[in-house]
Amino acid sequence: MSQHPEEELYYDISMPLLGDEFPELDVQTTHGPMNIPGDLKGSWFVLFSHPADYTPVCTTEFVAFQERVPEFDKIGCKLIGMSVDQVFSHIKWVEWIEEKLNVEITFPIVAANDRIANKLGMLHPGKGSNTVRAVFVGDPQGKVRLVLYYPQEIGRNMDEILRAVTALQYSDKHKVAMPADWPNNTMLKDRVIIPPANNVADAKKRPSQYECYDWWFCHKAMEK
Repeated sequence: MSQHPEEELYYDISMPLLGDEFPELDVQTTHGPMNIPGDLKGSWFVLFSHPADYTPVCTTEFVAFQERVPEFDKIGCKLIGMSVDQVFSHIKWVEWIEEKLNVEITFPIVAANDRIANKLGMLHPGKGSNTVRAVFVGDPQGKVRLVLYYPQEIGRNMDEILRAVTALQYSDKHKVAMPADWPNNTMLKDRVIIPPANNVADAKKRPSQYECYDWWFCHKAMEK
């Protein structure tokens, strides 16, 4: 046993990397028991953690996520919230949000414990027992495709999360890459980038096949 108990809490900290299988979690939520990612197979999903219920920044985030539920639904992406608060705290908090702010939270919220939070690297030394603002995007195969970490002091941009999921879906389907700020890039607007050629023959053909700044930087219009 460590002489520093606070070190024990963080001993098994890990976090999934891009392309990893999402860690299997059997959890209790405001919508009942759930297995993540098992119950989400076949669907894109965003699992996001918040430091604590009944806190101002987290409340603004939950309202912002809820306001975008129709847009996430449109692209087939499910939302799941999470913190280490107990489920009854989640239930009372979402009741408060509906009563005071007239917003009904329709997505489930996971009541995590330290073991679950540490599986996802959500508890950081020096930040107390609250979970950081983590965002995990999972694909229909249960693979981790994007990870974002924010400090407790900074609220997230939900439009960026929606944009990122949309970009991942389009990239998977059409095998292209997205420029900065897509679909509003200052150079390319909503056009997409062709993966660079990896042999001399393809490099020579690229300028005749696409619009290019050079053979390694070619782009095309989005497919509708």
